[in-house]
Amino acid sequence: MIPMGPEAGIPFVPFFLEVANGQRFCLYHPAAGASVKGALLYLHPFAEEMNKSRRVAAMQSRLLAQQGYTVLQIDLQGCGDSSGDFGDATWQGWLQDVQAAHAWLKARCNAPLWLWGLRAGCLLATDAARQLDSRVNFLFWQPVSAGKQFLQQFLRLKVAGEMLSGDSKGVMQTLKQSLAAGQSVEIAGYTLSPELARGLENAELHPPPQPGHAIWFELSTRTDATLAPVSVKRLEQWQAAGHVVSSAVLPAPTFWQTTEIEEAPALLDATLAALAAQSA
Repeated sequence: MIPMGPEAGIPFVPFFLEVANGQRFCLYHPAAGASVKGALLYLHPFAEEMNKSRRVAAMQSRLLAQQGYTVLQIDLQGCGDSSGDFGDATWQGWLQDVQAAHAWLKARCNAPLWLWGLRAGCLLATDAARQLDSRVNFLFWQPVSAGKQFLQQFLRLKVAGEMLSGDSKGVMQTLKQSLAAGQSVEIAGYTLSPELARGLENAELHPPPQPGHAIWFELSTRTDATLAPVSVKRLEQWQAAGHVVSSAVLPAPTFWQTTEIEEAPALLDATLAALAAQSA
């Protein structure tokens, strides 16, 4: 029996995808109607940002299915309801998860492929695209441009916690030394392995060699917000590499980091419109 989405009324199928080292929890949203406009594989953000983003990602997936797109959401190793602990996850292992999810989706949907990433999920998408045997398009939500800076920000969560206890001296240096020595570290309730830290640190939002479409959305609650300078530079690199790029800053909360669970209707509407324009 196919469960029904409680809000949008769109059928979706939860299942466990078998991989070499366990199971990955997935949600499959088949497109409504006979003609499928595209196939989207959603790659969630890092650590706690994933949990804060679940609602918006689910709402978007159901709306996409309603509009004729097939969507597959996957919880990567050690994340959400998938097997394994976060501390066992590696960047290469996550790339293998993406490959397995892509193969499953491709076997069931022969439509243009979109890798849909949120935050650090965008870094994973561009790395994975180089290993896939399909032409890839990209949907980026608030993409992280460089993994090195993102890792630094994640490690600072530990520094901030130590500051509250009055013992923050040398914390960042100690964390980096532990990772360099091959030791895992504990950050905000997550065990970070040196392998995952290394892969994240080396990830860059570089355009893959085969050109496609790229939709780039950033969010802000400021009415006068524009793309960050680093984003403009990245977009120029993608355009120079032959990718057809569209971008916008949308009026919406940064739901992946807010205290309360937020929604972002402007982002959902803009995503549907942008994909429809590319499918026309």
